Amino acid sequence: MTMLIDKQVELSFSGIQQPLKGVLLEVGSDLIVIFNEFHFYYIPIIHLQYLKLDTYATSTIDPPTEYPFDLQSPSISYRKMLMSAKGMFVEIYITGNQSIHGYLTHIMNDYFAFHSPVFHTIFISMKHVKYVIPYHPNTTPYSMQMENFLVQPSQVTFSRTFDQQLKKLESQFVVLDLGENPSKIGVLHSADHPFLELHTATGKSILHSEHVKTIHLPSVRRGDSYGSRTF
Repeated sequence: MTMLIDKQVELSFSGIQQPLKGVLLEVGSDLIVIFNEFHFYYIPIIHLQYLKLDTYATSTIDPPTEYPFDLQSPSISYRKMLMSAKGMFVEIYITGNQSIHGYLTHIMNDYFAFHSPVFHTIFISMKHVKYVIPYHPNTTPYSMQMENFLVQPSQVTFSRTFDQQLKKLESQFVVLDLGENPSKIGVLHSADHPFLELHTATGKSILHSEHVKTIHLPSVRRGDSYGSRTF
């Protein structure tokens, strides 16, 4: 892929309906960077299905000279990008229509905590992230004033892994994968890797933890008994 750096390419990756076109800027061990005239896309290579020269490009794309993240080195990586993104307003795409906006707050072994004005605290499995788009430093979610959107320091401890964090949330009311399916909303009765038992509104669901992309706790709000433990 390094032969295609600075060239206009077309690529497809898991979860998207249409191929993405843009300039290939960087290639790391597990991450590529694409600029499509509007945004920088940081894409984990594991989800890449194909990448090829865009021989039908009708116009030239001139990338900005400054990147959102200082990753221009031979050792750029997915984790380094996430570390650089902490505290920045970003868009994260998971799959389908699951694109969320907010701030990374904590990065653990195989997941990270994310603060969203819509979902509040979200735990996101690293292996299910399809891309990260950083926004301008002066941009805030939904044009909210910063005094109305403050990422609060965490009062909770984080487990090292996603599975351990699931275990910690036993007996809590959780929403998995942003509630895309009613079978993924309910009380987490048990989390014994690799299976989860969820008590939903209509019965029980058995889920495989490897396919859980995100977790959030709808009860987490500022001011309630559990909401004091927010980010």
